Amino acid sequence: MNRHPVSTISDTLIAWYAPNRRDLPWRKTKDPYSIWVSEIILQQTRVAQGLGYYHRFLQAFPTVQSLAAAPLDDVMRVWQGLGYYTRARNMHAAAKQVVDEHGGTFPNAYEGLRSLRGVGDYTASAVGAFAFNIPRPAVDGNVYRIWSRIFGVFTPIDTAEGQKELYQIAVAQLDKKRSDIFNQAIMDFGGTLCTPKSPRCGSCPVADVCYAFRNSAVALLPAKSKKAKVANRYLAYLMVRHRGDTFIRRREGRDIWHSLYEFPLIETGGSTALKTLEKTPEWKELFGGVKPAVLHVSPRLKHLLSHQRLYVQFYILEVKTAPYFLSTNFIRVKADSMGEYPTSRLIDGYMAAEPVEKYFLQPKSG
Repeated sequence: MNRHPVSTISDTLIAWYAPNRRDLPWRKTKDPYSIWVSEIILQQTRVAQGLGYYHRFLQAFPTVQSLAAAPLDDVMRVWQGLGYYTRARNMHAAAKQVVDEHGGTFPNAYEGLRSLRGVGDYTASAVGAFAFNIPRPAVDGNVYRIWSRIFGVFTPIDTAEGQKELYQIAVAQLDKKRSDIFNQAIMDFGGTLCTPKSPRCGSCPVADVCYAFRNSAVALLPAKSKKAKVANRYLAYLMVRHRGDTFIRRREGRDIWHSLYEFPLIETGGSTALKTLEKTPEWKELFGGVKPAVLHVSPRLKHLLSHQRLYVQFYILEVKTAPYFLSTNFIRVKADSMGEYPTSRLIDGYMAAEPVEKYFLQPKSG
């Protein structure tokens, strides 16, 4: 396959990048900590959304030492709403690694960066290129898309074979002397011109050598071998009132929203109706012989995650006597203090949209 000389494509993209680069704060520094923060945030987040979080995160934790020393709850609270919370937990752990194993200084070699918790090949290459000009291509889905279109690679990008082939192209095309600028140029090129849908081929500086453009195959590339399956899940959150308080606990395990706080939760195979919930072992464990009064039931809400479709209802219940299981396994909190605890975007959105405090601040009528 004709790979084209580096000067044909890399020089063209770097020349295009100079007047078209996006003005982003992490491009104005060589500080590896700030660059690393931006890269972790942008792993699963668009630039427009991530920008505000980047500023808030650095304001809360301006140095890797301050991040390492912070309680995990504080980190999760700053991250709240950004999703993919494993990123925040890994950042906290990686900051501790930098402090404990590297004397508070970020490693300046690819292998050292790659050893940090949550730092994969792409992030290590990107931070290495931008902070230390390490000559490695930062290759992610955007880069796979660009090179598969330009060079007409139909090997699926969700296979090891396809990723290896495209990585070899990325290495061959890398401007090793200007690794930082070249990787930034590729990012902006994929983010503004060679986009997944409706790419701006008419403005593309390399359209004349692009296989997909010349062969009307833009919509066919990159190729994928399989479509990700989306699982349906049915959740019922129980906001239990007792003497004006409610109950929450930190979510554990390897499921979604690990380390975030939530109300008692019952997951079913389909229905989240009250008569279904009352028959579950979780309901009996939560309430024992206590029968709660129902104050409010939300409509069924739909919440989309990357590979999960959640159908959720919120119940506000009242008990005269706090059941033993709730009292011993959950934290008692004021309803209006929920903002002090990091929660999922789902719970945060429900609390913002539904004035649940009225069920806690006013006595139940009747």
